[in-house]
Amino acid sequence: MGERPKRTPEQWWSTDIIDMSPGVIRFRGYAIEDLIGQVNFAQMIWLMTRGELPDPRAARLLEAALVSAVDHGPQAPSIAIARMAMTCGVGINNAMASATNVLGDVHGGAGEQCVALYEAVAARWGDATDEASLKASVSAEMDAQHAAGVTHLPGFGHRFHPVDPRAPRLLALVDEACAQGVVSGRYAAIARALESCIAERRGGRRVPMNIDGATAVIFAELGFAPTLCRGLFIISRSVGALAHAWEESQSGARNKGPIPRDLIPEYDGPAPRKLPPDYIG
Repeated sequence: MGERPKRTPEQWWSTDIIDMSPGVIRFRGYAIEDLIGQVNFAQMIWLMTRGELPDPRAARLLEAALVSAVDHGPQAPSIAIARMAMTCGVGINNAMASATNVLGDVHGGAGEQCVALYEAVAARWGDATDEASLKASVSAEMDAQHAAGVTHLPGFGHRFHPVDPRAPRLLALVDEACAQGVVSGRYAAIARALESCIAERRGGRRVPMNIDGATAVIFAELGFAPTLCRGLFIISRSVGALAHAWEESQSGARNKGPIPRDLIPEYDGPAPRKLPPDYIG
């Protein structure tokens, strides 16, 4: 058995992200004092996660995606939970963490899943550029998803909005960025082809792209890995959780549950019954 490589305490948490020592803070080589006032938050997210500063036009596209998903009201479980947590006497950080902790595969994960779907179609499409091969690639991937037991494609349809008002605006910004040569537009084409194919398979009934599908177009066009995309959504939604937690903290409410206290949840269990004789002492 060979000798294990030696590691010093300084190597234990070695990182390419930050160089920090007394009087020095550098992110990916850039001094913090140079970044402050010159680099915006979206550009900083890009630098931290990708290692380089982005084209400012690409950063504006990322910022648009982040702005679009900050909140969807207390009917969104994450926001409702942040508000309920705040009435339990916890700190605002606890309320925000409570919101973040429920952003899973069903609520909060569709963007990540949608980027993965777009990438699967892109892999089938390969280097082709024609519409016919794109349509065939989309159809083949939808067949594969169906064969795998997938009944709902992420990124399309919304339980509340017949047409999600955020999606068309985001796609318009992608089109503008494509015209400027900032992005390829390839993933926007894939998303639109998926939307069309879904409608064809539903007898012409459209299932419009939603916020997850539109932000996934942006994330994919900008080259973010699918797993990072859930983190980007969480950064965005954390703003809504913060705002709602702060608002609820001003209400004076205590122990606020999911429904008003004068409403009693319907009981579907057994009728009233007596304890068995063996349990009566």
